Amino acid sequence: MSDADSAKHPLKLVDNLIEKCSKEDIVDAARLLALNVAHYQSKYGALSLEETLAMLCEDCPQQRQLSVDGAQILANVLESFVTEIRVSRH
Repeated sequence: MSDADSAKHPLKLVDNLIEKCSKEDIVDAARLLALNVAHYQSKYGALSLEETLAMLCEDCPQQRQLSVDGAQILANVLESFVTEIRVSRH
């Protein structure tokens, strides 16, 4: 699998999970991830939005890996909501 393919996999997974989640689930996931960011900022300091956006524009392996890791974290959080939905329906 090429770097481009491996980077697309978590993003495709996130897209599929978003389709399965309700709006409320996505909001809850965003709140949980915001809590993670707040925890990071309390320990290491704030990362400005400009710096974060600049990282998205850089084309280097480390930044691509951060994007993949971020998408995987989002997928894990969304998957927990999808799994919870399936369990609560049965």
